[in-house]
Amino acid sequence: MSGIYVETLIDAPVERIWRATQDPGAHRRWDVRFGRIDPVPGSSPARFRYATTVLPGVEIGGYGVHAGERSRPDGSRTSALRFGSDDPRSLIAAGSGYWRYVPGPAGVRFLTGYAYTPRWGRPGRLVDLAFRPLFGWATAWSFDRLRLWLERGVPPERARANAVREVTLRALAVVGVAALGAVAGPVTAVVASLAATTGALALPPRPDTPAARRCRRHPPDRLAARPPSVLERL
Repeated sequence: MSGIYVETLIDAPVERIWRATQDPGAHRRWDVRFGRIDPVPGSSPARFRYATTVLPGVEIGGYGVHAGERSRPDGSRTSALRFGSDDPRSLIAAGSGYWRYVPGPAGVRFLTGYAYTPRWGRPGRLVDLAFRPLFGWATAWSFDRLRLWLERGVPPERARANAVREVTLRALAVVGVAALGAVAGPVTAVVASLAATTGALALPPRPDTPAARRCRRHPPDRLAARPPSVLERL
């Protein structure tokens, strides 16, 4: 199981970040990976069920189990989790991960590391070659969406609308440039389209638009790089 790592820096109190990430109602607002998160009443250790819409009318569910928490004298906190799905349509069979909250002078390092085992045998491993980078991107995009909410007061719903609007405008710009290039001929149209697409992808997002590129995707130190299996023993 190779892992996924994402980290962002949030200029907000650690307790506020903890509440926004540990409360199921708040969590599902900013995390694009989940459409619904429902705690299981009376479960010990605490469990929850989740659901994600992967296509219109197609929803895949799974479960999560809190594996432990730890608070350190330096103010840092860690929350560990096991997760999986019994739905045969889900690529993810089972996995584990952690969230860490590390206060510092510039803000709180909020980071995650998790790994999972895909199902469907060899075909599943091939599908995972495309799914895993997409899942990592969705995690990073969601982390930046959370940062905008807590730092700048941009509600997650507005941040999503900002992203949709920005992607739409960039796509229209690419189409417009390609149409103008087509007047000069097919070769010019292709060159113009490639140039416009490159520019649209390279252009920095607006400050109130979530962007996965703002997050760190590789651990900077050994402590953050510890695998989920270690933190499961909290």
